[in-house]
Amino acid sequence: MKQITVGVRELKGQLSRYLHEVKAGATLVITERGTPVGRLVPVGSSLEERLEELVAAHQVAWSGRKLKAAPPGVQLRGGKTVSEMLVEDRG
Repeated sequence: MKQITVGVRELKGQLSRYLHEVKAGATLVITERGTPVGRLVPVGSSLEERLEELVAAHQVAWSGRKLKAAPPGVQLRGGKTVSEMLVEDRG
Protein backbone atom coordinates (compact mmCIF):
# COMPACT_ATOMS: atom_id res chain seq x y z
CA MET A 1 0.00 0.00 0.00
CA LYS A 2 1.32 3.42 -0.93
CA GLN A 3 1.88 5.93 1.88
CA ILE A 4 2.10 9.67 1.24
CA THR A 5 3.19 12.28 3.77
CA VAL A 6 1.78 15.78 3.35
CA GLY A 7 1.68 18.96 5.41
CA VAL A 8 -1.57 20.61 6.42
CA ARG A 9 -1.04 23.63 4.16
CA GLU A 10 -0.29 21.47 1.12
CA LEU A 11 -3.30 19.27 1.88
CA LYS A 12 -5.63 22.27 2.08
CA GLY A 13 -4.36 23.61 -1.23
CA GLN A 14 -4.49 20.28 -3.07
CA LEU A 15 -7.32 18.45 -1.31
CA SER A 16 -8.92 17.05 -4.48
CA ARG A 17 -5.60 15.61 -5.65
CA TYR A 18 -4.94 13.89 -2.32
CA LEU A 19 -8.49 12.55 -2.05
CA HIS A 20 -7.97 11.00 -5.48
CA GLU A 21 -4.81 9.30 -4.15
CA VAL A 22 -6.70 7.96 -1.13
CA LYS A 23 -9.50 6.68 -3.36
CA ALA A 24 -6.82 4.84 -5.35
CA GLY A 25 -5.73 3.06 -2.16
CA ALA A 26 -2.99 5.27 -0.73
CA THR A 27 -2.68 6.12 2.96
CA LEU A 28 -2.14 9.80 3.64
CA VAL A 29 -0.12 10.85 6.71
CA ILE A 30 -0.89 14.46 7.62
CA THR A 31 1.85 16.46 9.31
CA GLU A 32 1.97 19.78 11.11
CA ARG A 33 5.43 21.34 11.21
CA GLY A 34 6.89 17.95 10.33
CA THR A 35 5.10 16.06 13.12
CA PRO A 36 2.46 13.49 12.11
CA VAL A 37 -0.95 14.51 13.45
CA GLY A 38 -3.38 12.34 11.51
CA ARG A 39 -3.92 9.68 8.92
CA LEU A 40 -6.40 9.51 6.06
CA VAL A 41 -7.06 5.99 4.84
CA PRO A 42 -9.39 4.61 2.19
CA VAL A 43 -12.74 3.30 3.34
CA GLY A 44 -11.72 -0.23 4.04
CA SER A 45 -12.95 -3.63 3.36
CA SER A 46 -14.21 -5.92 6.07
CA LEU A 47 -11.92 -7.27 8.77
CA GLU A 48 -11.99 -10.71 7.17
CA GLU A 49 -10.90 -9.30 3.80
CA ARG A 50 -8.05 -7.35 5.40
CA LEU A 51 -6.88 -10.43 7.29
CA GLU A 52 -6.95 -12.46 4.08
CA GLU A 53 -4.85 -9.76 2.38
CA LEU A 54 -2.28 -9.90 5.20
CA VAL A 55 -2.10 -13.68 5.00
CA ALA A 56 -1.71 -13.51 1.20
CA ALA A 57 1.11 -10.97 1.62
CA HIS A 58 2.81 -13.33 4.13
CA GLN A 59 2.72 -10.62 6.80
CA VAL A 60 0.78 -12.80 9.24
CA ALA A 61 0.25 -16.52 9.65
CA TRP A 62 -2.70 -18.13 11.36
CA SER A 63 -3.74 -21.75 11.60
CA GLY A 64 -7.39 -20.86 12.17
CA ARG A 65 -7.41 -22.27 15.70
CA LYS A 66 -8.49 -20.26 18.73
CA LEU A 67 -5.68 -18.95 20.88
CA LYS A 68 -5.21 -20.25 24.40
CA ALA A 69 -5.66 -17.78 27.23
CA ALA A 70 -2.35 -16.24 28.19
CA PRO A 71 -1.31 -16.25 31.85
CA PRO A 72 -1.43 -12.84 33.52
CA GLY A 73 1.70 -10.82 32.78
CA VAL A 74 1.74 -9.18 36.19
CA GLN A 75 1.38 -10.77 39.59
CA LEU A 76 -0.15 -8.51 42.23
CA ARG A 77 1.20 -8.39 45.75
CA GLY A 78 -1.04 -8.30 48.80
CA GLY A 79 -3.98 -10.15 47.30
CA LYS A 80 -5.86 -7.05 46.07
CA THR A 81 -7.33 -6.83 42.61
CA VAL A 82 -6.46 -4.00 40.26
CA SER A 83 -9.96 -2.55 40.58
CA GLU A 84 -9.67 -2.54 44.37
CA MET A 85 -6.34 -0.75 44.15
CA LEU A 86 -7.84 1.87 41.81
CA VAL A 87 -10.78 2.51 44.12
CA GLU A 88 -8.40 2.83 47.07
CA ASP A 89 -6.15 5.23 45.15
CA ARG A 90 -9.07 7.43 44.07
CA GLY A 91 -10.50 7.66 47.57
